[in-house]
Amino acid sequence: MIIFDDEVVSVFSDYGIMLPIESCRARKIVDELGAGISSRHGRFPGPVLDIQHTLSLLGRTGNVINRYDIERVHSAAYVNALFSDNPDELLRELLNAYELIGADGKPNRYEPEMAVKPLSALFEKILAQCAGSYLACASALTTEPHFCYFLAGGNHHARYDTGAGFCLINEIIIAARKLQAEDGARIVWIIDVDVHKGCGSAELVSFIRDGLNPTPFETGRDILTLSIHMARGWPLDAESLRNAVPGRAPLLPSDVEIPVGEGEEPFYISLLEDGLHRLEWLTSSGCKPDIAIVVDGADTYEHDELLSSSLMRLSLDQCVERDMLVYNFLRSRNIPSAWIMAGGYGERAWEPPCRFLQTLGRGFI
Repeated sequence: MIIFDDEVVSVFSDYGIMLPIESCRARKIVDELGAGISSRHGRFPGPVLDIQHTLSLLGRTGNVINRYDIERVHSAAYVNALFSDNPDELLRELLNAYELIGADGKPNRYEPEMAVKPLSALFEKILAQCAGSYLACASALTTEPHFCYFLAGGNHHARYDTGAGFCLINEIIIAARKLQAEDGARIVWIIDVDVHKGCGSAELVSFIRDGLNPTPFETGRDILTLSIHMARGWPLDAESLRNAVPGRAPLLPSDVEIPVGEGEEPFYISLLEDGLHRLEWLTSSGCKPDIAIVVDGADTYEHDELLSSSLMRLSLDQCVERDMLVYNFLRSRNIPSAWIMAGGYGERAWEPPCRFLQTLGRGFI
């Protein structure tokens, strides 16, 4: 099953944010797969549904994500700022998360005079994406073939009390905690293959375990994280590490941390395979997770156009091999998986997830 909804796609230039993110990436994937919304035909595993049809399939109505869901993960003060009646507080957090003001106080990749929508309106899109990620998890848990791919999301840099790296709230951990609160899952794996370290996710899981989160972490419930990423480059560049606070992101490791150095692309698949086995070994008492959330960044691709992604260059075949390794590892263990599209920048960012879904489609037909 694939979740695709034009309403959750952020056209960043509408808000004056000048990032090399193709707003039509998800649409290109759906068109290439050859199916329309709600269709059960096409070269992929299952239907393509928008948010409303997904809600209907799951028998749900109303708002999927509420303020309390976010407070399970982020600090009360930060959530208060996001939902404040004072629009300047939300604006401040958006400017910070998307790095729109440089150290010199001047706009950075930001041209507010070009905006056709207020920056604050972006928050509604982010909440909608958060709902989509959660619904992908709920669909994977309850609907055959226990696989769902959401063509948006992946905000893995957002931290306990601040946004970072183009991420305002960490909808991955929000979805995992909501599943646990609803008794939909007890153990959740986060498998993050985005080119950048999943630093926010690592921090949030660490804080939850340490009881710093306002909602206690119940005995027998856990989130385990794996991140395979560039060994250098943001958020592990010299400036970020120099300014890092001990006990905070990006210094906190994932449960399985796999830094890949420059020129080590030939070893990527074997490193990831070893990491998956380590993640399995770490899962307590021989239990398996109820679900895995895969943060499926395409910014590992050799044609990615984001400067901070340039220290890793996987070919298209390697990107697909990566995803198939993860998919087959989970499927062979009967672990449901929810995939979040995550990072990918430039005109060809749609190619890795599309080729992966096409490969899956051939296996299901």
